[in-house]
Amino acid sequence: MLKTVSASAIALAAALTVWAPLTYAQSAPPVEIAPADAPIITDQDFESALPDLDDAPNEDTLVPGLPPQTAETDDLVTETVAETLPDIPPATDDALTEPLPSLADFDKAPPPAVVATADEQAPEIAYDTTLNGLKDLNLEKTFWDLSALKEGKGKAANAVMLRARLKQDEVLALRVLKAEGYYDATVVTSMENEPNQPGRVRATLTVAPGTPYRLDEIVITAGPTTPPNLIRDALPLKTGDTLIADRVVAAEASVSLKLPENGYPFAEVGARDILLDNTTYTADYTLPVETGPRARIRKFTTEGRQAFGVDHIETIARFGEDDLYDSRMVDDLRQALVATNLFRAVSVEPVRTNAPAPDGTEYVDILVRQQTGRPRKLAADVGFSTGQGVLLKGSWINRNWRPPEGALIVETTLGSNEQTLGVSLRHSNYRKRDLTRLISTELARSDYDTYEAQGLRLGYSLSRSSTPIWQKRWTWSAGVELSAIRLNSKLDKMLGDSWINYYTADMPLKLARDVTDDLLNPTKGFRASIETTPQVSLSGLFGNNIKNQFDVSTYRQVNDQTILAARFRVGSIVGSDYVDVPLTTRFYAGGGGSVRGFGYQELGPRDVSNTPTGGLSLIEMAFEARYRFKNILDGNLGIVPFIDAGQVYQDKVPGFDDIRFGIGIGARYYTNFGPIRIDIATPISRRDGESPVSLYVGIGQAF
Repeated sequence: MLKTVSASAIALAAALTVWAPLTYAQSAPPVEIAPADAPIITDQDFESALPDLDDAPNEDTLVPGLPPQTAETDDLVTETVAETLPDIPPATDDALTEPLPSLADFDKAPPPAVVATADEQAPEIAYDTTLNGLKDLNLEKTFWDLSALKEGKGKAANAVMLRARLKQDEVLALRVLKAEGYYDATVVTSMENEPNQPGRVRATLTVAPGTPYRLDEIVITAGPTTPPNLIRDALPLKTGDTLIADRVVAAEASVSLKLPENGYPFAEVGARDILLDNTTYTADYTLPVETGPRARIRKFTTEGRQAFGVDHIETIARFGEDDLYDSRMVDDLRQALVATNLFRAVSVEPVRTNAPAPDGTEYVDILVRQQTGRPRKLAADVGFSTGQGVLLKGSWINRNWRPPEGALIVETTLGSNEQTLGVSLRHSNYRKRDLTRLISTELARSDYDTYEAQGLRLGYSLSRSSTPIWQKRWTWSAGVELSAIRLNSKLDKMLGDSWINYYTADMPLKLARDVTDDLLNPTKGFRASIETTPQVSLSGLFGNNIKNQFDVSTYRQVNDQTILAARFRVGSIVGSDYVDVPLTTRFYAGGGGSVRGFGYQELGPRDVSNTPTGGLSLIEMAFEARYRFKNILDGNLGIVPFIDAGQVYQDKVPGFDDIRFGIGIGARYYTNFGPIRIDIATPISRRDGESPVSLYVGIGQAF
C-alpha cells in the first residue's frame, strides 16, 4: 500500500513542480525542499483523509438535484421497478444449469457445412453489356473475342463475380488500346439495374482512347553488316507509323529471320527501348542488335544414335562447303531428315569454330544430332466397295534394312476379288536428294466379272514423289515392268475354260503438277498429271500399244465450312485394235475411285453375256461439295453430296455420247492422318446388270 501511494504522490509532485512555478511564480513564498528520503505525506495523514464508508452521506455530499436516500426512497424504487418490468419466469432450460464439459471431452471437429439445396441457391444475376468507344477504331471484335463478360454469356452467380468480370474487361480494353498505340486511354465502368427488369443489370464500359502515339526517331545500334543496310531494310518501320505492338513485334521478327538468312547464324535481337513524349504524342524507338560473325559452311558433323553417316547427310543437304550460311537451307535439311521417318528426334544447328575464311567471314560447322526411332513398322488398311467387295491391305516395313534409307517392304492384299503378295526394296534419296529407286516383285490373282487373271510382275523404277511431310510441286516417275499373266475372260470360260498366257514389257512414265495446300485433304489449288505407258508384247499374241491418261482436279474454298471439288479424266489406247489389247490393259470405269453409283468396272462395252469387256478410251467427271460441321464431334464430321459421270468406249477416241451419271451422298470423319470416307450412290436411269445402290468405304477423299 505504501509503495503504491508513494508512487502516486511522486507523480503528483512531479506535476506540481511543473505547473506551480507557472501559476504562482509572482506571489508564492520560496519553496522549502524536503530531504530526498523524507515522505511527501505521512501514512497517518493519508488515512485520516479517507471517508468512513460505514457513515451515511450527509446532505452536503449528495449530488445536486437528487433527494437524499432513505428507506422510503428505497421502497419507492423497488415499487417502480416492479411496475415497469414484466414478470420473468425462472429459467427452465436444463442445459443452463448443467456443468460445462471437460476440455478432454471437447469435440474439436468443426460442425458440418450447411449446403444449400437447389431450391435454396441464390438466384443468378442476368446482365447485358454495353461497350462504347471501340467501334470507330475497329477494335470491337478483338475486345469481344477476349471478353470475360461475353464468355459469361450474360449470367453471373452474384454481383461480386459480375464486378470482377467488369474489372477484367476494363484492363482488357486498356491493353487492346495500348496495343494499337493509345497509351493515354481511359476506361470508365458502371453497373446499373435495368429499369422494370428485376434481377437484371447492365454493365457498361465507356472508352476514351485519346491520341495515338506515332514513331518519331528510329535508332538501330548494331555493328556493320554486309550489305550495309541489311538490318534497316529488314525492319519495316518508318517515322510517322502508329506505334502498334503487333507491327513492332513483327518487324523485329523480320530482323531475326533476315540476319540468319544472309550469313549471320548467331545474330540476336535485344530488348527494344521506347521513349514516349506525351506532349507531342510521339515515340522514339531504339533496337539493339548483336549480329555476331558472318559465316560460311566448313563441314558437316553428326553425333548421337545414328541412322546414317555424314556422307548421306551431304547427299540430302541442298548446300555444301564454302556456301554462305543460310538458315532456310538449314531448315530445309532438317525437314528432309524428318521426312525419312527414321528418327525419334533430329536437330540441325550451326557450331562456331572461330576459324577465319579467306573472304573475312568465319567458318561454322553444321552439327546434326540424331536419335533413331524404331525402324520397323506394321500397318493395315481396310476398304469396301460394291462390286469389289472387302479389301484389306497390310504391310511390314523395315525402313533402314540397307542403310542409308534402304527399306524392305512386304505388302499383301486380301480382298473378295483380289489377292496379292509383293516384296520390294526402296532406296530413298538414292544418290541424289528426293530421288527414289524401287525394285519390286509381285504375285497377284484377281477374279472380276470381266476376267480372271493370275500373274507375276517384276519392276524397276526411279521417281520423285510427294510425302505427307514433304509435298512437292512437281513429281515424276519412270520405270520398266516385266509381266507374265495367265488370263481367262468370263466369256472364254463359259465356252470352254480357255486360258491364255501373256508376256509383256511395259515402260510407265508419269509427270504431275500439284499446287494444292494439302496432300490428303486439299482445300484450294489444282492437281494435274499425264501418264503414258508403252507396252510391248513378248509373246506375239497381240500388237504393241501405248496407253495414255490425263487427270486434273481442282479445289475451291467457298467459306470456312464448304469446299467445292471437281475432277476430269480422259484416256486413250493407241497402236492396236480393240481385240489385240489384253483385257488387263484396257480401260474400265465404275467404283469408288471412278464413277460412283456403279459397281467396280461396271461401265463400258459388254459381251453377249452382258459382262463388261473394257475399252480403248475413257472419260470421267466428278463434282462434289464438301461441307464440314462446326459444332458436331469437335468439327471433325462432314457431309459430301456428289454427282459423277463417265463412260468407256471401244474406239480409241472417246465419243462423249451415252454418258452415264451417278448421284449420291457421303460422310467424312476427319482425323490427323486423313478423312475416313463413306459414300453411298445410285446410278441414274439404271440398266440391267447394274447395281441399284453402291457403297464405298476408305481413307482419304475420293479425289
